[in-house]
Amino acid sequence: MNALELRIPPTLVVLFLAILMWLTPVLAEPFAIPSGLRLGVALVLLCLGVSIAVSGVVAFRRARTTVNPIKASSASALVSSGVYRFTRNPMYLGFSLALFAWAVFLSSPLALLFLPVYVLYINRFQIIPEERALSSLFGAEYLAYKERVRRWL
Repeated sequence: MNALELRIPPTLVVLFLAILMWLTPVLAEPFAIPSGLRLGVALVLLCLGVSIAVSGVVAFRRARTTVNPIKASSASALVSSGVYRFTRNPMYLGFSLALFAWAVFLSSPLALLFLPVYVLYINRFQIIPEERALSSLFGAEYLAYKERVRRWL
């Protein structure tokens, strides 16, 4: 299983799961939600998710550290300001909100089941290996940050 650690870019994981979610209405009848409400809630969730993810990328760019999730060991700075005061993983949180928005838009009960799949996969194969790399790079500073700020929210 370690062969999957830091191998598949999270954006591809999101895309793959979004495609699977898109196929779920074939398997189960969608919820009967008025399209205006469904679209409105989906847009709010999507905008929130994109805003959180982009703010994480902007913070990394300002700190001049890598945004590449496959190369966590090449981080040159520990970013703990901005959105990183509230979550250690704003980009992954933003992706999860975008997937949630997609599930709402699809109004498919089965599509919602892919959200925990995303969280479990990202925790195991992306976040935990990143945390190991950051611990070895930044030592006590990163451990103190981990104590102050939650992984997701």
